[in-house]
Amino acid sequence: MSERADRPNRWPWPPLIYSAAIVLALLLTAVQRLPWFGAPLKDILFIVGVLMMIGAVALDLYAMFTLNAAKTTIWPNRGSDHFTAAGPYRFTRNPIYVGNTALMIGTGLAFGMVWFIGLAFVAAWLTQKLAILREEIHLETRFGKHYRDYKKKVRRWI
Repeated sequence: MSERADRPNRWPWPPLIYSAAIVLALLLTAVQRLPWFGAPLKDILFIVGVLMMIGAVALDLYAMFTLNAAKTTIWPNRGSDHFTAAGPYRFTRNPIYVGNTALMIGTGLAFGMVWFIGLAFVAAWLTQKLAILREEIHLETRFGKHYRDYKKKVRRWI
């Protein structure tokens, strides 16, 4: 088998990317806190952000449990042994990355850290370029028509 069929990447890019984005957002916030809304909008955004964070963690866990139930890896640098279109994978092909992005945006909204919101989109873009596109090739190589049909029905993000 080709290397791409064996695994999509050598490095687990998504956790590295999102971790770096979080650290960078914290550092930038410490150095230059950007302006944020005052009350009452600040309070509303706090509630929205917290709910978004809870939903993001729930989505991440649901996706992880779904992969575990399908007896395939959660690691983005390991080959998939089985294909699943169950659970949150019925609605998005990348629920963990959607959850990670939503977690960063929710954190930014809840705590008024604008850097989190901007860097969430940068992390999502980098994840797509460095991981998702390669994962799609890997899954298509491994699962062929079954995966191509799935791609036609389910969106990459949301």
